[in-house]
Amino acid sequence: MRFNLFFILFYGSVFAQVDYPKDYFSPPLDIPMQLSGNFGELRPNHFHAGFDLKTMQREGLEVHAVADGYVSRIKISTFGNGKTIYITHSNGYTSVYGHLQRATDAIEDFIKKTHYEEQSFEIEKYLKPGELVVTKGQTIGFSGNSGASEGPHLHFEFRDNVTENIINPMLFGFDKFLKDTKKPIIYNIYVYPLDNETLVNQSKRPLLLNLVLQRDGTYLADKVIANGRIGFGINTFDYDDVSFNKNGVYKVQTFYNGMPNFGYQFDTYSFDEMRFINALIDYSMYKKTLQRVQKLFMKSPFNLSIIKTDARNGIVNVVPNLTTQYRVEVSDFYGNLTTVTIPIVNEVLPVIITKEPVSKYFVKAKNESNFTKENMSVFFPPNTFYEDFNLNFDVINDTLFLHSDTVPAHSNFTIEIEDHKFSEAQREKVFIGSIGANKIGYNHTFRKDSVFKINVKTLGKYALVLDIIPPKISISKSIEGKWLTDKKFIQFTISDDLSGIKSYNGYLNGKWILFEYDNKTKKITHNFSDGIVAEGSNELKIIVMDNLGNSTIFETQFFRSQKQ
Repeated sequence: MRFNLFFILFYGSVFAQVDYPKDYFSPPLDIPMQLSGNFGELRPNHFHAGFDLKTMQREGLEVHAVADGYVSRIKISTFGNGKTIYITHSNGYTSVYGHLQRATDAIEDFIKKTHYEEQSFEIEKYLKPGELVVTKGQTIGFSGNSGASEGPHLHFEFRDNVTENIINPMLFGFDKFLKDTKKPIIYNIYVYPLDNETLVNQSKRPLLLNLVLQRDGTYLADKVIANGRIGFGINTFDYDDVSFNKNGVYKVQTFYNGMPNFGYQFDTYSFDEMRFINALIDYSMYKKTLQRVQKLFMKSPFNLSIIKTDARNGIVNVVPNLTTQYRVEVSDFYGNLTTVTIPIVNEVLPVIITKEPVSKYFVKAKNESNFTKENMSVFFPPNTFYEDFNLNFDVINDTLFLHSDTVPAHSNFTIEIEDHKFSEAQREKVFIGSIGANKIGYNHTFRKDSVFKINVKTLGKYALVLDIIPPKISISKSIEGKWLTDKKFIQFTISDDLSGIKSYNGYLNGKWILFEYDNKTKKITHNFSDGIVAEGSNELKIIVMDNLGNSTIFETQFFRSQKQ
């Protein structure tokens, strides 16, 4: 009885919500709120940190400060959230606005000034209270598609001023700006045998369970016939009434014989926890099928704060003479609930589906491991991986075959390759590349004499790559000797096929000018409104350098009149 009482009190307290202010913040856009991504949604290597708000598939919508405060940080990046403004509020929270097209008024003036002071497109500035004060509803910028955005939208989030933890905007009353009467959808449920001796429905591999809708609206899964330790996983999504996008679910809770045994709820978490998504999902299945099946157990515990579990970490031990029942409840922020019941019985049947072949190398996650063959070696520090696994390791034709990207690494491991074929001069242009099917990926490489070393987080194929090819600079239509009086900007395409672009700089009549870079189109753009262009003749120079020091210089001359 004490065991039952403990879990009732435990689960009642861990998911209790902080009393966040519900009417303090207003929406950042003038249009009705529609989500293209919600808080906690599963993304590559991270949980989504806020809302992605639709902007009618276009750029240029006014973005407003959601409350009084001051601009505390500005970050302009070619990746991530692109052009981003952070506003700190007096009630203990910071609001974040990402993928902007540009800022407005004093904020934009400050950004432009910083670009030219630092002579860089990518900047990050922290500001003090009083430097750039904003009021609730003030237009701070325009929505865009900058950074790693896959289409025009506004990324919006809340952070705690002290801990910097990110917080679900729904907790601040943003749920009232949406309508959601739809239950989450569970697409698939899998059952996992977790020991070599365990058999599930005559299989030693994970199995998909069929679901049947019941009259009361719940689902009943196939009976699980097993012995030993098993776990379950779900592929689930949520929809609201207005957005029609597949969103992440808010809460998952499982019960074993009526008692809670594993659950999580997307209220708040830290950025340091983001990569634990690869432990929560069946990473191997994701890499093979693109399905993100969320595991409802921890074979080896990991420190993701949103998870609350019993002493068995969600694992079910199926023993003789005991018929048991497992239940999964998935709900959204509005309380719409989907339930699946899974009957479990103990019985040992003949094996039909055997385990996958096992390689000869083995990695214990909690221990360090070192593997060497020929001129290549790999070192895994303790706790590089979440679980123990059998490793495929080989060197063939100067290429390191290091398993495949089906086992997630949480932290860096080291690869070293000793070179025996390049000259000393060539080694200055060599890096350790990630060898993909159609592309070679660059890794920041350290060298000491003939030994090259990288620190990476992804298993796969690696080899030494020589890069002596300079970047490319091109323009769609020549401007040499042309009058550009009617043009608002000039634009070029820059690219590099191997190590990638490290830096680019443009100079107009000997002065550094700002070129904004869009990594999606590989285009750099200079706006004449910056005021650097001269009356009449102008000399333009662009220098692009890759990560191995190969560089390309483009020079041209054009005319422009400012008198219109």
